[in-house]
Amino acid sequence: MEVADETVDKLLDEGRAPAEILLLTTGAQHPWAEHELSFGEDAYWRQLAAGEDVFCAHASSLSRTSQRPVVLLAVNGGTDPEAAAALPAALEKATEKLIVCGDPGRLRALL
Repeated sequence: MEVADETVDKLLDEGRAPAEILLLTTGAQHPWAEHELSFGEDAYWRQLAAGEDVFCAHASSLSRTSQRPVVLLAVNGGTDPEAAAALPAALEKATEKLIVCGDPGRLRALL
């Protein structure tokens, strides 16, 4: 998760608008998503619709997310089949760039 957060910061420093970035996780939710979900599902998903900031979601909710120019997939857990399924699904959401963060050995095995 730390590498994913650093990557988001780097993208923002390079000039990407926050609304261009979707961060997905395969294991535990990102802390931002956990915090926002504490206010309720409706408020959380309204933020995605508003499209004003980086949005963090679990890969299992990809059907609810919209496309964004940059999708960052943090392979931070979940089963191998779940993580493997998240890769092509995340690619479909990325209109310009897909960045995958995780253990290189596990990622090679999933690919």
